[in-house]
Amino acid sequence: MVNTFMKVNQFAPWIGADEYKAIADCFENNWITEGPKSKAFTEKLLDLIGAKYGVFAPNGTLALYLALRAIEIGGGDEVIVPDFTFIGSATSVQMTGATPVFIDVNRQNFQIDLGAADRLVNERTKAIMPVHIYGTIANMDEICQFANKHSLMIIEDAAQAIGVHYKNQHAATFGDVGIFSFFADKTITTAEGGFVVTNNESIYNKLLYLRNQGRINRGSFVHPEIGYNFRLTDIQAAMGLVQLSKLPQIIDRKNKILNYYLERLKKIDAISFFEPYEDAEWIPFRVGIMADNANNLMEFMKSKDVETRTFFHPLHRQPCFSYLKETNPQNMADENFPNAIYGYENGICLPSFPTLTEEQLNYVCTVVEDYFYGT
Repeated sequence: MVNTFMKVNQFAPWIGADEYKAIADCFENNWITEGPKSKAFTEKLLDLIGAKYGVFAPNGTLALYLALRAIEIGGGDEVIVPDFTFIGSATSVQMTGATPVFIDVNRQNFQIDLGAADRLVNERTKAIMPVHIYGTIANMDEICQFANKHSLMIIEDAAQAIGVHYKNQHAATFGDVGIFSFFADKTITTAEGGFVVTNNESIYNKLLYLRNQGRINRGSFVHPEIGYNFRLTDIQAAMGLVQLSKLPQIIDRKNKILNYYLERLKKIDAISFFEPYEDAEWIPFRVGIMADNANNLMEFMKSKDVETRTFFHPLHRQPCFSYLKETNPQNMADENFPNAIYGYENGICLPSFPTLTEEQLNYVCTVVEDYFYGT
């Protein structure tokens, strides 16, 4: 029973003196744009991920845009995107001039469900975008088989899946291109930032031109191709290097948080937990639970100063995508997305950031228990 209130945020980044010192070094060396620290961060990330090539982007959404452009997605094309994901997965497709075509997810772990995927493929379909939700990974065997069957490119949105493997292979390395995000709430952060990886040299060369004003080298005013400024700064990379060195500790802390929740809340029959595939790792970016009347539970937790978050709002219901109903109303019908809708209506993200204390975990679980069992 809760007797004394305790404020528990949904999220807090694990940053401190080490990151501050690393940033200060950029000023002391008078190099703040993309430079030596960005190069070092790239090398360490590629070593972790196991990809041949990688480039930075200002954030995860723009990393997706770069990746899509590098595999030549554009006007008139269609890309299959899960209905259950952050909106940037779909708006990045729209930014290229292509059309996102939504598909439902499963109810076990809310990864892409290919059960109805064949009917979505037509002559305009050029790619499929599995999104590795909540720190685990989609069934990439099935996705690669589906893509091969229909001659589709694969772009992996691994924004939430740094350090995560499927059958001992790192997320974002199964397809033609993949991306990561380093936003403040991600497993490691540079405040804002993204990273695009590929094992295809041709795609890598396109990425180099696209992100650097249509040229390979800075300082040149000859631009062989159309490109843009999608670079990162050494200030961010300095922070990222420190964060990457803490990744083993972050993973350990997140797993302890997950195990605490599982042990305390598993006895509540009204709650079920998000579950990864057997061959998939899970570094819990979010600890998700499902419960009937989830909004009532969240309101109760809010009244006790515990911040929660719903699961993603289904993309087919987003007002900004209402224009898609005009061209293909059948594909945008609720009946096609029962699991995405279920997740939004019944899913709750519990606080799961690395610096969460056992005292805070105990308080969160006590609040949940009070809701179900009364005082």
